[in-house]
Amino acid sequence: MSQYRTILAFDFGTKRIGVAVGQEITATARALITLQNSQGKPDWEHISRLVQEWRPALLVVGMPTSMDGQPHPLEQTVKDFGDQLKQRYNLPVEWIDEKLSSVEAEEILAQSGMARQRKQDKAEIDKLAAQIILQTWLNRNAAKQGHLQ
Repeated sequence: MSQYRTILAFDFGTKRIGVAVGQEITATARALITLQNSQGKPDWEHISRLVQEWRPALLVVGMPTSMDGQPHPLEQTVKDFGDQLKQRYNLPVEWIDEKLSSVEAEEILAQSGMARQRKQDKAEIDKLAAQIILQTWLNRNAAKQGHLQ
């Protein structure tokens, strides 16, 4: 098994889905796009184009968790989304705790001094949150690989 895979990551939300791409060889992630999630239906056509373009070996989905450890209200919806990804694209899906990824993305955006309209900010936050989710996964995976050697 090659440790140099391309990975797509998703920050699932009821209105938008942030998407990021990363490479294990460089252990880096970058924000790609924010897709609309209209009426609870992801833009599968656009997701299919991203899968075709990037040819990932793995999909990572941020799993929301509550600060108190209780199940998050979106947990089952996000799990269903990940299961659909797995079925549609016949790719493995891994989950990672996305607690505070959107908060971190908001802080990064605010510090960057980017003055945008509110709607644009939300789209930027969602794709940046996906990047944070994937970078967290890459960092943890790299650490695991380092311990195995």
